[in-house]
Amino acid sequence: MNYGNIKKLLQGGVLAVERLHSFISGKSIRFKLLLYFMTLILLPIITLGVLGNFLYSRSIEEQTNVQTEQMIGQVTRNVEFYIHDMENIIHYLSQEPKVKQFLLSKSSGDNVALELAVSRVIETFTGVHPEIAGILIVNEQDAYISNEMYRIARDPLTEEIWYKRAAASPRTIELFSKPIGRNITTTLNYSADDVVSIAKAVLDPATGKCLGVILIDMKLSILKQVIEAVTLGKNGFLYIMDANGGIVYAPVNPIVYRVKPEWLINPAGSIVKSIRDSEYQIMYKDSEYTKWRTVGVFSLNETLQEVTDIRYYSLLIAGITLIFAVITALFFTSSIVKPLGKLRSLMKSAEEGDLSVRFNSKYNDEIGQLGRSFNNMISEISNLIDMVYVEQKRKREAELKTLQAQIKPHFLYNTLDTIQWMAQGHNAQDIVSIVGALANLFRIGLSKGKEMIPVQEELEHIRSYLIIQKARYEDKLEYELVYDEAVLQHKVLKLILQPLVENAIYHGINSRRGGGLIRLEAQMANGRLLFTIADNGMGLSPAKMQEINEMLSGGERESSGLGFGIYNVNERIRLSFGPEYGLRYYSVYGEGTQVEVWHPLLDEVSVCGKS
Repeated sequence: MNYGNIKKLLQGGVLAVERLHSFISGKSIRFKLLLYFMTLILLPIITLGVLGNFLYSRSIEEQTNVQTEQMIGQVTRNVEFYIHDMENIIHYLSQEPKVKQFLLSKSSGDNVALELAVSRVIETFTGVHPEIAGILIVNEQDAYISNEMYRIARDPLTEEIWYKRAAASPRTIELFSKPIGRNITTTLNYSADDVVSIAKAVLDPATGKCLGVILIDMKLSILKQVIEAVTLGKNGFLYIMDANGGIVYAPVNPIVYRVKPEWLINPAGSIVKSIRDSEYQIMYKDSEYTKWRTVGVFSLNETLQEVTDIRYYSLLIAGITLIFAVITALFFTSSIVKPLGKLRSLMKSAEEGDLSVRFNSKYNDEIGQLGRSFNNMISEISNLIDMVYVEQKRKREAELKTLQAQIKPHFLYNTLDTIQWMAQGHNAQDIVSIVGALANLFRIGLSKGKEMIPVQEELEHIRSYLIIQKARYEDKLEYELVYDEAVLQHKVLKLILQPLVENAIYHGINSRRGGGLIRLEAQMANGRLLFTIADNGMGLSPAKMQEINEMLSGGERESSGLGFGIYNVNERIRLSFGPEYGLRYYSVYGEGTQVEVWHPLLDEVSVCGKS
């Protein structure tokens, strides 16, 4: 899946969520609560039902496979044990002196005493091991000795396939399942289907030459006991195949003959096949010793029947639980919606003017608290209506008194002029300078109600402010006003520089050791009016600069401190002329701060509808 498909999928998901939100937002609280309750109920039921059954099915399947592997391994080891036991018997026989003498003899079998002695040795082993059907010893001279087996025709036994294969591979045993077509019969009347033949050559320890072959027929009944002792479910079974794909032993079962040897080539040792319209798990293990393959077959339908039953009962329980959950959800929803509906009806009555309504609730929960708050609100509204009449009457009386006590702006100018004249009479020039600056501040600040003033008056306002601050800070504060004569007659929003100069003094110069300098420059740049206020104070920390930049880019205003005046100045300029104007802050902590105020070049302009 490429990026485009993922993007389309995400967009589709977002659109579906938006449509669902739009659909739900217009529904009643009862519908929403029922939807929420049903979602909370159905999610765990569906999740546990689907995921639980899946996990349990996987667990049962894995557990069955593990158990089957263990059983197949155990059967393989048991079969190897019996075959190895037969190989040991052959070894013990080959070490018997009489057997060695017989194998080394050059005659064709005329020594009757030797044959009787060897027969007694053979009888010793067959008597102890009932799983042995017969033992046959053949030497190179085609002489043989056996208590139960004898030659049918005069054809030499040394030409038999079992003899040749054993002589050709003297170091290993040769196994023959269902040994049909041998030139051998038995006094015990067992068929080739009843035994497995084990043959191994006997070597001359001096020359390494093959002296003969010992053949043992082992009864398949012993393997039958091993295999049928293991059960795979109700109808599963095990069977054994030889290296050529022939069946060594298999229980009576029609399925076993439908398992094709070419299926069993998966290196994983497991495969699933459909046999007679049913799914079967076929697992197998090869023996390094016997080269035989032990195969286990069991029905997956039977194995997963328990899961199916559990799924059925789970769905039944889930259905019953869902019914009770719906009834409970309806009950709880009604207990919430009913008082809310009553409260909504009372609020509508109050909205229409009936303030006598009250919410009587027996609940002590949030709904009861909401009802009591509603009652308190109605009582407060009634009290406020009564108070409004009294307050309006008192307000009219207060307005008359206020008009009589109002101080006109020229009274303030006259008072400051009187103070300045008195200071001159006492030759107090410093008081004269400060009072004059203060009067100038008031005059420009009022500006007869105008919003826009010439740049010259704004600079005079700043000069008056700095005169007052200079008198306060003395040598600690120095300032410079630098301006281009061409900008003096342009219009500017009044009182936008004073808060910035004030910040420069209180947050820059005031925190600096020794004297400081504030430089204010007015000029034209890029077709706009630019004021630059720079100080060599302490500067701003990176955290403070981040707060200021977020605020200037449209963030929330600070409740106090440096950001209050900055926010007001920036907002006034941006709201009046657009977001491309306003403040730009630059600061290096420990070195100083510079503020740029960008303002349009105006001669006569309307600002927010005011000339």
